[in-house]
Amino acid sequence: MDLHEVDTPFAVIDHDRLVTNLERHHTRTQQQGVASRPHAKTHKIPELARLQMDHGARGVTLATLGEAEVFVDAGITDIFLAYPLWLTPNKARRLAALSPKATIAMGVDSVAGINQAALGLGRTSIEFMIEVDSGHHRSGIDPHDVVSLAEALAKHDLTFRGVFTYPGHSYDPHKKDSASVDEVKALTVATTALESAGYAVTERSGGSTPSLHSTQSFLTETRAGVYALGDAQQLELGTMTMDDLALSVVTTVVSARSHTVVVDAGSKIMGADKAPWASGHGRVLGHPDARLTAMSEHHATVVFPEDSAPVVCGDLLRVIPNHVCNAVNLVDSLAVAKGSTITMWWKVAARGKNS
Repeated sequence: MDLHEVDTPFAVIDHDRLVTNLERHHTRTQQQGVASRPHAKTHKIPELARLQMDHGARGVTLATLGEAEVFVDAGITDIFLAYPLWLTPNKARRLAALSPKATIAMGVDSVAGINQAALGLGRTSIEFMIEVDSGHHRSGIDPHDVVSLAEALAKHDLTFRGVFTYPGHSYDPHKKDSASVDEVKALTVATTALESAGYAVTERSGGSTPSLHSTQSFLTETRAGVYALGDAQQLELGTMTMDDLALSVVTTVVSARSHTVVVDAGSKIMGADKAPWASGHGRVLGHPDARLTAMSEHHATVVFPEDSAPVVCGDLLRVIPNHVCNAVNLVDSLAVAKGSTITMWWKVAARGKNS
């Protein structure tokens, strides 16, 4: 089926660009001396995760138990849940049910969370990673205070694997290059404290797509996720080029006034994310100077430079969402295309698995 034969709007992955991104990432991490554990919340698609593992990934990172259930059922057997989980009795039962089928690790950042996990899990093969704050100031303990968490894990006979952090401030254009330095500093402090107290630190996990190019070998693994598909944020941060962007939303021009047009794709398929530093609500593939200047639920306004060729009603455009993770979660399936030919559809199998 050709792209022009599908009713718009719909999301599509350029297969060749995807594979190129995966190959480049594998080469980069090999050169940096770190392993890859991509964050699959970006795409929520087991087929794509298997493709990432075919290109060197040791396993996947996920956000929720629901995502883990989908991926384990699909045969992905090495999973890190990179957030502190509060294990209610039901969540503990769900997590315990996964442990015989896969190697599972989960994040913790408090003694209270560890005590709750021990209460629900008892003796378990699940391993634990202590999260430290490296400057993003979301979850994560002060890296100087990690020993008390290792002691709590040991008290409950729970297996400690290592430490991790998320340098989310790498999404600030002014902090992008320093974020990887911050994460190494935080992980170094935490590792030194733990090893001085007699705890072996097997893993030091970090990374984000904006900080990939400056990832340092002190990390044992990087959890970048957006690198596979790309989005307008990466374009504007300068971490990916227009030629790297593998996911777009195919949309039809439904109204045209000179160099300003309206397309039939809005926030309900592209997401509404717009960072304070972003130049618009998205970008247009192949038109680097065009900007999405306004967005409603089912439509977006696109402005082209006045010296560009005219765009008329009925034309197809491929727009790039600002944040690919949210855009993927808004569709049931993604077309996979080579050139203008759709070769398959991938179900977004973990869509909506928020708990």
